[in-house]
Amino acid sequence: MGAQRIPDPTTAGDFCRRFDAASLEALQRAINVTRVRVWRTQPPAFFDEAILEADGTLAPTTGACKEGMDIAYNGTWGYHPLLVSLANTAEPLFVVNRAGNRPSAEGATARFGQAIGLCRTAGFRRVTLRGDTDFMQTTELDRWDQDGVRFVFGYDARANVVRLADTLPAAAWTPLERPPAYTVQTTPRQRPTNVKEAGIVERAFKNLRLQGEAVAEFPYQPTAGARSYRLVVLRKHISVEQGDQRLFDEIRYFFYLTNDHTTPVSEIVFLANDRCNQENLIDQLKHGVRAMALPTDTLLSNGAYMVMAALAWTLKAWFALRLPVTPRWAARHTAEREAVLRMEFRAFLQAFLLIPAQVIRTSRRIVFRLLAWNPWQTVLLRGVDHLRQPLRC
Repeated sequence: MGAQRIPDPTTAGDFCRRFDAASLEALQRAINVTRVRVWRTQPPAFFDEAILEADGTLAPTTGACKEGMDIAYNGTWGYHPLLVSLANTAEPLFVVNRAGNRPSAEGATARFGQAIGLCRTAGFRRVTLRGDTDFMQTTELDRWDQDGVRFVFGYDARANVVRLADTLPAAAWTPLERPPAYTVQTTPRQRPTNVKEAGIVERAFKNLRLQGEAVAEFPYQPTAGARSYRLVVLRKHISVEQGDQRLFDEIRYFFYLTNDHTTPVSEIVFLANDRCNQENLIDQLKHGVRAMALPTDTLLSNGAYMVMAALAWTLKAWFALRLPVTPRWAARHTAEREAVLRMEFRAFLQAFLLIPAQVIRTSRRIVFRLLAWNPWQTVLLRGVDHLRQPLRC
């Protein structure tokens, strides 16, 4: 960047505006170089599979003089950042700022390619791409398949695939049994009265009730591709009711295109649905580390701010990944690592950073005396002891 000193402005704008496109890419590469070093400290099972996801999100602003802002599909003005992340650890690998009117998947193919190379450099034995219907790049499927990359993308319910699903025989459909959302740790309790449902019936609002789900599959070749892939279809049987009367039944289809021909169809559906967890990462980037606060006045400077603010979330993930697991307490330490990895950023701040302490400087050492206790204190101290060791990888 050519700066001898970093200024101390009242806002982040002066520093962020020093970034051009090349230096912003260099910053993300530098972060990912360290990311690979952290990954290589993980056990062998960590490298079984890397699940990469991409999504776009709107970052609205009330400002009127921000260069690069534009109006989005829903009428809001602002930017439309692209996020490519690793689902295994919820780490943002690439954050790219774009104008608000840009398509959701614009630039995703190139970023997927960079993420695939990053994961293979780290040593992942298998790479899976997944995304919603906007990220179903039909022109790239054959290349990814030939490269040994597994993909699961949502596919638009166009008229031609809906007709194919309608013509499937009854024997092709298998009821879908979803696993419970959680396991009861004590004794089951009686469910409370559904007040909302009673109010809908009382006021005779239109109500959609899911009666059942079924899955099937059939081969399908996209128009832009030269190969046939597996199209998994999820059929939802919905009853449309009003008050106490059942008006009619409705069938809705959801399609998922994949080159995985061995995994059961139900598991493909669950794998595709797990992509929704990326919305939690987006929410943490927006409201946890406030990476999309848009404090500066240009497209690139706001993009630089996003990358640097997202690094705070990445550092939290790295702290969790670097927590040691001793054989004697393997189950407990593994559960603590997973809890820190999935912890919201505000909770992480209260548990590990915003701790009242007294700093005592002696002639030969500095003593940090913690003045308050919290349940994560043992995890913090164990992590600090381990982080004092050099990162050898």
